[in-house]
Amino acid sequence: MGSYRRRLKNYWASGSPFVWLTGGTLVVSLMMVGGLLYLIASKALGSFWTSDLVALTLTDGRQLLGMVTDREKIPAFGEGEDVSEGYRVQLKIANRDLYGLDFTWVKEADIVSRSRPPEAVVLQRQEWGDFFGFVREVRMGDVVLARGERESYRLFLSLLPEARKLRERIRHIEKDRIGDINHRMKRLKLRMRKARSGGAEGGREALAPLEGRMQELQRRYGELEGRLDELYRTLKKHTVVLESIDGRTKELPLGDVVRAYKPNTMGVGGKLGLYAARLWEFLSADPRESNTEGGVFPAIFGTVMLVLLMTVAVMPLGVLAALYLREYARQGAVVRVVRICVNNLAGVPSIVFGVFGLGFFIYGVGGTIDRLFFADSLPTPTFGTGGILWASLTLALLTLPVVIVSTEEGLAAVGQELRHGSLALGATKFETIWKVVLPSAAPGILTGMVLAIARATGEVAPLMITGVVKLAPALPVDNTFPFVHLQRKFMHLGFHIYDVGFQSPNVEAAMPMVYSTTFLLLFIVVVLNLAAIAIRNRLRKKYTASAF
Repeated sequence: MGSYRRRLKNYWASGSPFVWLTGGTLVVSLMMVGGLLYLIASKALGSFWTSDLVALTLTDGRQLLGMVTDREKIPAFGEGEDVSEGYRVQLKIANRDLYGLDFTWVKEADIVSRSRPPEAVVLQRQEWGDFFGFVREVRMGDVVLARGERESYRLFLSLLPEARKLRERIRHIEKDRIGDINHRMKRLKLRMRKARSGGAEGGREALAPLEGRMQELQRRYGELEGRLDELYRTLKKHTVVLESIDGRTKELPLGDVVRAYKPNTMGVGGKLGLYAARLWEFLSADPRESNTEGGVFPAIFGTVMLVLLMTVAVMPLGVLAALYLREYARQGAVVRVVRICVNNLAGVPSIVFGVFGLGFFIYGVGGTIDRLFFADSLPTPTFGTGGILWASLTLALLTLPVVIVSTEEGLAAVGQELRHGSLALGATKFETIWKVVLPSAAPGILTGMVLAIARATGEVAPLMITGVVKLAPALPVDNTFPFVHLQRKFMHLGFHIYDVGFQSPNVEAAMPMVYSTTFLLLFIVVVLNLAAIAIRNRLRKKYTASAF
């Protein structure tokens, strides 16, 4: 017994249990992270794959057509309840405008027969989500151009590309050309108001040419409106008559159809092509259907631009502050207090930074800019409202402690012999810091940038009150002078996830978009971090004297 206790005591004293404990904790942590990434990746990448359409006949005579999305054992809702054994399947039945819902659960015991009708078609629509059913007719007004499943579907597919081109032309006119005229008219109205008040150069005499330019813009606006009416009439000229599996019919303009295909007749190659097309649409298109369908390009653009602006703002500020604390400030109680305050700032909740950004940047700085430079636009604010500039500066403040601390660590790691050697050769202190210390500390500084990017990309709370919106009509960068509009509101992937996942009334239909956007956000964070790490590694090789 005594020998056993002695061996156990020696075993604990050797430190081996602690090694096993730390190693086991690392394994558990990696498994948790890996499991989370696997869940998100599988759900996100799987959402672009199209399954076959299954027609079910139930014991009560009902017929359903849809895609099987899940299967589970019938859950018991209370202890002691009489629950029938067996499984149930979740079916995406689409046709929200006919059924009022997208998904339904069906007990496997209630299924009498299953089939995969080859003529079943999937239509992705601009509104109301997908339609699952059969093509019966193609019409032009009251004239039937084709009837029957095969002829109608062939004609329908031949007309669909022209409908897409018309929709693109409408989008170009509405978003680009009319948007540009609206912007010019807005600026012209401000100049006319200033001329009427006598504040503009030339006074009231300058009003006449401005009114002439306004009339010219109104004439062009009217022409574009007329062209839009004509395009919309052409777009709605052709319609397709669809029939659901339970015999309900619906007539749909071709312009409302995004894509059509028959999944039951497609091979693996066809489905892979469709997978790539849907993935590209997700990355490059604008959202539709309250952000639950379409793409997320405006959110990608807003997120990347926000992070770049934040990095440009926080890096000089953080590096200069750390340089002063480490290289110039007299080390004492005051500097220690400042360092404690900086460290404590890293623990402040992000929403507090958002409130500060709202009060200081938007109401304070933005309101002052409006009064000084955009007084003619008041009471409509230009910079005195939320925008990507103020959101970026708020995130810069949020991540400033991270950059200061990491930069100080990098500066402290630079050996004193380098400084002394430089000074001994006759260099000034500024030259020593600029040409010797800063390059050697660059890997540490970039480590701070990596951490700042990682935190800023995922933050949502401060953005909700400093400029992010559910749907931004225009990007912060476009072809309208001055081309970069930092005062504009913007979309963000993190807020997009929150909005679609928790504010959408149709949660089940929104889940693929939530998983896909989450995976994309993680991918962007990884790419931005890898870019910063690659730069850091190059600097590490270049300045081997650094301790990093």
